[in-house]
Amino acid sequence: MRCEKMSSFIVMDIVKEAEKFEDCIHFEIGQPDLPPSPKVKQALHVSIDNNKFSYTQSHGLVELREKIAQHYQTTYGVSIDIDQIFLTPGTSGAFMIAYALTLKHGSTLGLSDPSYPCYKNFAYLMDIEPLFMPIGKEDDFELHVKHLEPHKLDALQISSPANPTGNIYKSENFKALIEYCEKEKIAFISDELYHGLTYEDKADTALQYGKNVFVINGFSKYYCMPGQRLGWVIVPKEQIRHAEIVAQNLFISAPTLSQYGALEAFDDAYLATIKQEFKARRDFLYAELSTLFDIDAKPDGAFYLWANISKYSNDSFAFAKELLDTLHVATTPGIDFGSNGTEHYLRFAYTRSIEHMREGVERLRNYLYTRKSL
Repeated sequence: MRCEKMSSFIVMDIVKEAEKFEDCIHFEIGQPDLPPSPKVKQALHVSIDNNKFSYTQSHGLVELREKIAQHYQTTYGVSIDIDQIFLTPGTSGAFMIAYALTLKHGSTLGLSDPSYPCYKNFAYLMDIEPLFMPIGKEDDFELHVKHLEPHKLDALQISSPANPTGNIYKSENFKALIEYCEKEKIAFISDELYHGLTYEDKADTALQYGKNVFVINGFSKYYCMPGQRLGWVIVPKEQIRHAEIVAQNLFISAPTLSQYGALEAFDDAYLATIKQEFKARRDFLYAELSTLFDIDAKPDGAFYLWANISKYSNDSFAFAKELLDTLHVATTPGIDFGSNGTEHYLRFAYTRSIEHMREGVERLRNYLYTRKSL
């Protein structure tokens, strides 16, 4: 293991520092402030009353995996065997299963730059070599086959909708990437955690374009259950037994109460209100921040804005600290997400109410209009 190469997750340090200020405005943390469906809460109470505290099988509850399989059939027209589905402690457990099944010591995992920082840290933990491929607004923040061709990869991981940019991979490019990986015998891992939080067009699942893909999702974002620590991974059929062995040894099973609660998470009427609320927040924050920063693209999904701060600073960490210390406005420095120009960006999460964000925007506007630009 190469723990010494693992980097800290700067946003968590920002969260800790922000707790010192009672009047802090929070744009930093990527978790919804909205509760899950009332049906989830009721299911949790019933589970507690019925003493549902034992382990489940390593795959997870049969009835929950059946609901997930039905979700894929209804939403994407994709049929999957419930034995391909493994419930995991958050998506972190799902990544560990996918990496363990596709990569070995010294293997190369292809990632975009910018991308979610835990990907590389999981790779380092397992003695896997992350290879970063720069992307930007000229690429619509998507990896393309042209990015892959110069490299020898053992696996490729993409996220759509993406953190930190909020972009969605276009169908033709998504399909081309999967076809290339199948031809070149590169394992394909698709992080689809923000599915459901898409505001104009629906995001595709990798299962629409390939059977030998690994798909990761969970209940923390769209379903508003971050603290329940429950994710899932869908593995190819020939990997089912291997995944079961890995799951048994890594974590025995996902949290039991969380699984029973998640049985009621697929509440379409309630989820429609969640999506509507986050769309309204996106529209508000995009319109407001566009007057202060350069926004390379209006986000299609997730709940993040990737704001270019170049007119004010060339050091995203120092600028984020300045805003926190001076204004009590907490943001995430771009350098959390890579090194491809990320010192010129802040990530803003629209995970609080419009009223809360409006106060933050006003503080920013008043401060930046009087502060000297570069």
